[in-house]
Amino acid sequence: MNYLIVIPALNPKSDLIKYVDTLLEHGYPRILVVDDGSRDDCRYIFDEISEKSGCKVIRHPVNLGKGKALKDAMSYFLDEYPAHNHQMDRPYGIITVDSDGQHIVEDVNKVAAAMSQNPDSLILGARDFDLETVPWKSSFGNKCTVVALKLFIGGNISDTQTGLRGIPDKLIERFSTLSGDRFEYETVMLIDAIRTGASIIEVPIRTVYINENSETHFHPIKDSFKIYRVILGTFFKYILSSLSSFLVDYGIFCGLIAALGRTEMTQTRSVWISTVVARIISSLFNYTVNKKLVFKSRRGPVTLFQYYALCVIQMGASAGLVSLIGLSAFPVQLAKIIVDTLLFIISYRLQNRFIFKESTKNEE
Repeated sequence: MNYLIVIPALNPKSDLIKYVDTLLEHGYPRILVVDDGSRDDCRYIFDEISEKSGCKVIRHPVNLGKGKALKDAMSYFLDEYPAHNHQMDRPYGIITVDSDGQHIVEDVNKVAAAMSQNPDSLILGARDFDLETVPWKSSFGNKCTVVALKLFIGGNISDTQTGLRGIPDKLIERFSTLSGDRFEYETVMLIDAIRTGASIIEVPIRTVYINENSETHFHPIKDSFKIYRVILGTFFKYILSSLSSFLVDYGIFCGLIAALGRTEMTQTRSVWISTVVARIISSLFNYTVNKKLVFKSRRGPVTLFQYYALCVIQMGASAGLVSLIGLSAFPVQLAKIIVDTLLFIISYRLQNRFIFKESTKNEE
């Protein structure tokens, strides 16, 4: 089991000592526990763990968040096992587990086995939220996040909040630099993996909740807000980009109409010229804002051609679908709103996932 086990912990129970012993007994020789600002009365737990062979404890003087704990563990991995060190005992990656006993060792073994078979993939231990034993808040919250992630980011992940994850060596350096210091960091990790096209594999694990998940440090309102801000943040910027592009288009159109109105040009011709010029400028504005500010893409000029190809396809799809719906008694005005709203979301997904997708180091 040549992996570094990482356990972020905040005010753990003494059961963590026994859990670490079990991991050692099952062949995990390297365990890193991050004390994320726990109370003083928990200090003996970390002291006892640090004295065990193969165990290391990193301490935060104050609570900095689960995300920060995980990133510090990754930094430790990179420092302790540098890539140029090709010794046989260098770990192949990290397996993160929670400190509250939810992740039984048998499931850790499943993740380790999946990592061995898929050395370049991000492995997620997926729980079954349809079981009656799952607290309804946990089930409802995860299912909402799954839908939001699938709709606005993509991917096909069934457990977005799992703390049991296998992170291969090749992803650790990138993940260690991502934003987020608390529970939202785990969502940032998933979004980055999806946008960069990293392989993500889920393995089913037992769904264990202790005392109705009363030991969790997850704050339903505060942490959920941060998670949804991460998922929806880019989409809201995309909406603002589209709105600002419309204002640019409308402003240029009105300005040209006013200027051409002073000439002897016919109204029909001035409308066509104003429309075409305004659309060219506003579309270039929208492309630039989307590339630089919304999706922050480093991809090259090919994105310009892909963007305009999508615009043409979107325009044709809108006209075709509205016309098709118009053959029925359904009002075309309402059909236009529905169709263009759906196409707006689809366009966002395509720009996010393909046109302006996140670049990996090899693409930059």
